[in-house]
Amino acid sequence: MKILIAEDDPVSRRLLEARLVRWGYEVVSTKDGGEAWAILQTPEAPRLVVLDWMMPVLSGLEVCRLLREDAAAKNSHVILLTARDTRQDVVTGLNAGANDYITKPFDVEELHARIRVGERIIELQTSLADRVHDLEVALEQVKQLQGLLPICLYCKKIRNDKNYWQQVESYIMEHSVARFSHGICPECYEKVVKPELARLNASHVTASP
Repeated sequence: MKILIAEDDPVSRRLLEARLVRWGYEVVSTKDGGEAWAILQTPEAPRLVVLDWMMPVLSGLEVCRLLREDAAAKNSHVILLTARDTRQDVVTGLNAGANDYITKPFDVEELHARIRVGERIIELQTSLADRVHDLEVALEQVKQLQGLLPICLYCKKIRNDKNYWQQVESYIMEHSVARFSHGICPECYEKVVKPELARLNASHVTASP
């Protein structure tokens, strides 16, 4: 999984990047909030994001707010990483749209655990989104036949809403995704096909010299 990090301090940025790479993540590293926001607007943007609070151009808090206002990026999982550790700071960060909050200097094991939580949440969101998409596709493909259908007692044609009588199979094909392949049921074979075959065979015998 890719992780975007935004940290203006070069030493802290390199240390964080090295740690994430060691844990097996692909890291997209940025040096300020403006650069981070530009990448987060691209189609290939990482969904797991670690932001420093105090940065040039855009602060981590501002990037959080922009992410939550962007429909395409609102599912990003954001961890705010900062030295601001008061209760009010935590509340402000979470209210701005951060999913998690870690204070500096951070514990390496705690950071790893919180990133893994974010990774699991993103995987669950992706799985759910895939299922919703599959359901939407299925619903688009299905048209339900509802209500009373006038059908002729003799020829079995159905009258449509334009008062036009049409064959059952053509009506169903227009109102659903069903398609027909034709066959002969045993009853029709005995009542219709078999006598017709016998008649044809008899005609053939009679016509033979």
